[in-house]
Amino acid sequence: MKLLTMCVMSLMRPRIGLFVALFALLTVGATGTVFAASPSSSRSDKQHAITIYDQGQKRVVLTRAQTVADTLRQAEIPLATHDRVEPAADTVYAAQNYTVNIYRARPVMVVDGMKREQVLTPASAPSDIARDAGIAVRDEDNLMLSQSEDVLSDGVGSKLIIDRAVPVTLSLYGAPSQIYTHAATVGELLTEKGVKLTATDSVSVPQSTLVTSGMTIEIWREGLQTTTVEEEVSFATRQILDADQPTSYRAVQTPGATGKKSVVYEIVREGGREVSRKVIQSVTLTEPKEQVEVIGSKGANPLTKSKGAQQFTDSKGVTHRETYYDLPMNVTMGACGGGDYTIRADGAKVDKDGYILIAANLSNYPRCSVVETSMGPGKVYDTGGFAAVHPHGFDLATDWTNGDGR
Repeated sequence: MKLLTMCVMSLMRPRIGLFVALFALLTVGATGTVFAASPSSSRSDKQHAITIYDQGQKRVVLTRAQTVADTLRQAEIPLATHDRVEPAADTVYAAQNYTVNIYRARPVMVVDGMKREQVLTPASAPSDIARDAGIAVRDEDNLMLSQSEDVLSDGVGSKLIIDRAVPVTLSLYGAPSQIYTHAATVGELLTEKGVKLTATDSVSVPQSTLVTSGMTIEIWREGLQTTTVEEEVSFATRQILDADQPTSYRAVQTPGATGKKSVVYEIVREGGREVSRKVIQSVTLTEPKEQVEVIGSKGANPLTKSKGAQQFTDSKGVTHRETYYDLPMNVTMGACGGGDYTIRADGAKVDKDGYILIAANLSNYPRCSVVETSMGPGKVYDTGGFAAVHPHGFDLATDWTNGDGR
């Protein structure tokens, strides 16, 4: 009898194992969530929920890995040489939840005049595809990305056509500059470049003349002394707030670049001295490139509802008395260009750019000025009676009192 029982149990074990395996597979398929084991060298007490988008497929991975690369490796998601992942593979997680996008490289035929070149790129923007191909383009060049009309001939499904702007020498009052344009006529070129002619100006060719590659256009002004100088054009800086990083964090996402312009000055001299000068013409030669910066907005010792008020010292050594208030801010938003405000996860009311709405002494902190607070960067929208007693005090708009999302 004992021998018979052992035989029956032996026959049942494979089926039990098969049932458990099938149950596990059905569970993963139903939830879309994969639990990725982490090697002991990168083990942490903090578990991360990573949502991965790859070729239209969504996958959620629960892991204790600390970087994007480790997560993809544990989830057995391979990356080819030209694939791109955002955030970067070496990104260290600073929050519990992250979204990872994988952009797979694909072949694109680049047509640049008589030159045709096939490249592998994950980029979707025409300028990024050209950069991946190592092809320099100017701001004036036209880039057109389209589906190939002859897949058999091109060998790929996508085609990038580069339509080059033609070079022209524009001489303003004796100072020549190399410019590039798609304008059809000289008159259209002058309008495109912002050249404004006066009654005393003359052009070397009729404005109806067709623009050709390498042509020279000269402009003179009679009876006045002029000088032409090349000057830099400063680039603008746009900041993106990252609530997962501390306020000390700052990283340049896209470096800026200064532009150049050719400026013509009209000069008046008396007794051998220059007594005045004014700009009579300005042509942008190279457009400046905007710089994009990511700055942290997570305070190390933030104001909370339970604290009610606290002292905060900013990076310049100025101490601010911080308090909070909870009022509808719809009308106040008009002070800095309008738009809606939202409630951040910690209860702070923030504008469309992520700045906390602040009330302050307007003599010290004008409306729309950006200030430091313990909860991250803020923007001054409002003021109040407290400002007379606390000239450096900040009243932070929150949803802590009413909790109504307004």
